Amino acid sequence: MSPTVFRYKSYHFLFFSREEARIHIHVTCPDGEAKFWLEPKVVLVKSYGLNSKQLKEIGQIVEERKEEITKAWEKHFKG
Repeated sequence: MSPTVFRYKSYHFLFFSREEARIHIHVTCPDGEAKFWLEPKVVLVKSYGLNSKQLKEIGQIVEERKEEITKAWEKHFKG
């Protein structure tokens, strides 16, 4: 199960199954995908098919909505 946290433009922000304990978010779009850790700070873990402009934009969105993502993570995995 991959619950959607939110969508922004063509980006789909979601969780995959619990692959690790650290809070993280996956982002997919028609061009590719990326994974960001949220703790202890927002860090790009890996990406495929996305250019630096897209990664910068996605990173800013994750940073701005970090609290929302964290709450959704806790509700989904701990709730």
